[in-house]
Amino acid sequence: MLRNKDILELKRRFKKEACTFTKMCGCYVDANKNKVVELNETFLNLEDEEFYKYLEIAKKALSGTIGNNLLELRFNKEEEEPGKMQQYLLGLRESGLKNPDLLEHLFDLIIENYDYVGNYLILIFHDAYDVITKTNDDLKIDESEEVYQYLLCAICPVNLSKPGLGYREDENRIGVRIQDWVVGVPDTGFLFPSFIERSSDIHSITYYVRDAKDSHPDFVEALGCGAKRTATEEQQTFHAMVKRAIAPIIEKSDDVLLEIQENLNAIVEEKEAIMEDMVLGEPEEITLTSDMIKEVLTQSEIPDETVMQIQEHFEEEFHDALPIVKHLVDEKAIEKNNKVKKEQKLLEEVASLKEELKITKETSAEAIADPAPKPEAMEYSDVFLRMNPMKAEKVKSQTIDGQKYLMIPVEEDEQINLNGVETTV
Repeated sequence: MLRNKDILELKRRFKKEACTFTKMCGCYVDANKNKVVELNETFLNLEDEEFYKYLEIAKKALSGTIGNNLLELRFNKEEEEPGKMQQYLLGLRESGLKNPDLLEHLFDLIIENYDYVGNYLILIFHDAYDVITKTNDDLKIDESEEVYQYLLCAICPVNLSKPGLGYREDENRIGVRIQDWVVGVPDTGFLFPSFIERSSDIHSITYYVRDAKDSHPDFVEALGCGAKRTATEEQQTFHAMVKRAIAPIIEKSDDVLLEIQENLNAIVEEKEAIMEDMVLGEPEEITLTSDMIKEVLTQSEIPDETVMQIQEHFEEEFHDALPIVKHLVDEKAIEKNNKVKKEQKLLEEVASLKEELKITKETSAEAIADPAPKPEAMEYSDVFLRMNPMKAEKVKSQTIDGQKYLMIPVEEDEQINLNGVETTV
């Protein structure tokens, strides 16, 4: 299985002091698929400026995410027979790019099958890497384990630079800048043979594609491998398939699709947790099956008829290779949705607390303005008084001629209710 650590081990050598590229050949192709010029260089003899530019292109042809930008492609069984694609690439590798006929065949193969509108540059590097033995704890032992001999191909768009103004040194003035053709970063490419677990795998190609939305399946098949979708292509295909089925019966199909992805994500996390407990090392990628589709769609209350329709389309679309469940989940969309949910929950909690506080304040104000009499006081007291608390603070007791009285100060025109009768003093 293709691993990041293997790719990084190769790329770490793509620098001046560690690079061992023996040869670099190329072919510049115009928009009409004509060969304009061909290159044949001893790589280590290049001028520094060119050396670093080409080295940067080589690094880019092994960049990106495994499963999305970098795919491990296996040769079709018939392509490993004598005279087929695998044998041809092995011959090109063994020649060290010194066989013109084999090189021309590669250029012609790419020109015929690589679908691109515009000019582009085909570059192919040859290298022999003396793989040093490592212990289990990644400590190097000073002895060779294997000489990994490989080819690295990069296909780079060549575009006309943008028009603009610039300093014309020959005329000592500002004028229209001269436009020229500029080589861009690789659009696609491949490594043969693949470097798997620090060793050569002649049964596979490591395929690179810059735009994960378009893996150039025709070119993949021309290399003798079955077409393989990138993670982005798997996700787009699955989402489109589900939305086509549920859109006619569900108004908010985007929300339902997001819920389905959350359910898929939950299944992956559960299965990975089980696998980690059972298996040492990295757990295998979990692929989506028809039964898993039924499970997640049922959780989202999709009608049985629609579930069966999606299952049928799934089996037709992915009959060659089941998609990896993680590839079908838009993690950014789920993260964004979880953030919205948290914010919504927080707003609801704040609104609930405000309502509780409002009710508490209103209850307290009513109690202060009109305290409710205790039933015991009304039923058993000979004298029952109810008044504003500020007024109650001013009530005093006084004895006149041996008789106790309650003295209540009263302001002029102050309203008094005595046993239900309104009066003034």
